[in-house]
Amino acid sequence: MARTCFPSHWQQRSSATIDMVRHAACRLLARLATSAAACNPCLHQQSRSLNVHEYQGAALMAKFGVNVPKGIVVSSKGEIAKVLKEHFPQDTEVVVKSQVLAGGRGLGTFKNGLKGGVHIVKKEKVEEMAGKMLGQILVTKQTGAEGKPVSKVFLCQKLNLINEMYFAIVLDRVSAGPVMIACSKGGTSIEDLAEKYPKMIIKVPISIQKGITDKEAEEVVKGLAPKKVDMKQGIDQIKKFYKLFTETDCTQVEINPLAETSTGTMMAADAKLNFDDNAAFRQKEIFAMRDTSQEDPREVAASKVDLNYIGLDGEIGCMVNGAGLAMATMDIIKLSGGTPANFLDVGGNATEQQVVEAFKILTADSRVKAILVNIFGGIMKCDVIAAGIVAAAKQVKLKVPLVVRLEGTNVDVGKTILKESKMTIITADDLDDAAKKAVKATKK
Repeated sequence: MARTCFPSHWQQRSSATIDMVRHAACRLLARLATSAAACNPCLHQQSRSLNVHEYQGAALMAKFGVNVPKGIVVSSKGEIAKVLKEHFPQDTEVVVKSQVLAGGRGLGTFKNGLKGGVHIVKKEKVEEMAGKMLGQILVTKQTGAEGKPVSKVFLCQKLNLINEMYFAIVLDRVSAGPVMIACSKGGTSIEDLAEKYPKMIIKVPISIQKGITDKEAEEVVKGLAPKKVDMKQGIDQIKKFYKLFTETDCTQVEINPLAETSTGTMMAADAKLNFDDNAAFRQKEIFAMRDTSQEDPREVAASKVDLNYIGLDGEIGCMVNGAGLAMATMDIIKLSGGTPANFLDVGGNATEQQVVEAFKILTADSRVKAILVNIFGGIMKCDVIAAGIVAAAKQVKLKVPLVVRLEGTNVDVGKTILKESKMTIITADDLDDAAKKAVKATKK
């Protein structure tokens, strides 16, 4: 990845701006395609990693020989009696787990007042508990205040656990390959553990060319420090996790907790799996698992027309071409006293129709009080953007102020198109001017 150079005035920003930019940049880099991908329709994707539900991840891990608890997913109360009879005949208690694409479910709260998205209940109470979850909104520390809908619950075997550990495989830029992370304590926030007890976290880089060796797997098992699991079983399970990681194009395999039962079995009690969107063409079965009901509908709409969109919480809608320009635009809006409502990067090869769709997405956000279009024409020509703006304004009946700054290829043609449209457009000569005018427009 090429190094990004930032303007010198960024050093003068407030700490709040820095935090906001870092947050948005992390989301952008994690979820948006690169500029090179934007120039190649085969690589142009909305996000960099697909997230799947726990029940889907459990089924996938089992397929690769990873030990997982017995579990059945249901989407209605009517299914529960049959599931309990067929799959949990000897169980007196069952774990009822709400399925949302967010962490912290156990400490979450439903908008109907129910505390916790994961409950261990007597078998005769399963239907009642599931009924309180299905169709409800669960709010956790990762969902934001709006929460996420629960359309399925995962009924799982209650395990007699004697130990909880943490295990993950992620991609590491330093070693230019996968790295395995292990900790002898799991089931809680690994970030807090890493901060308080950094020596408890071990990292084992794996050569992507050679693959994992028994020695490396053994090092991971020693870092986990299981109480009863023997080394042979531990090595076998770690190697199966790695096989899953490589053969399904994962960007992350996180098992928390990686549990140990009283009988000495290593078990993936809960997992988070992410998959590289660039591999969607060869992982069709996995990508068919995508649950768009868990995603921002604006981002889903953008992905359908190959636009890179990230929703934020501000009031100035931004349409730009290029991720770097998006970050700079957001920063200068903040420096000018405003707040960006989104990133919307039309990339380098957007069509007029895509620009129209971009405006539809921006104007669908009720929080947007002004729109700032900031285009630096290179591959993306200013006249195409201008024609798209005119067409969009006519279709969506634009009701908020529009600030436009165009520069680069065919800029004069673009400005002529805007002028001849007779639209009410606030033009700007440079980025600072555009940001100030956009912020001012929100105050009217």
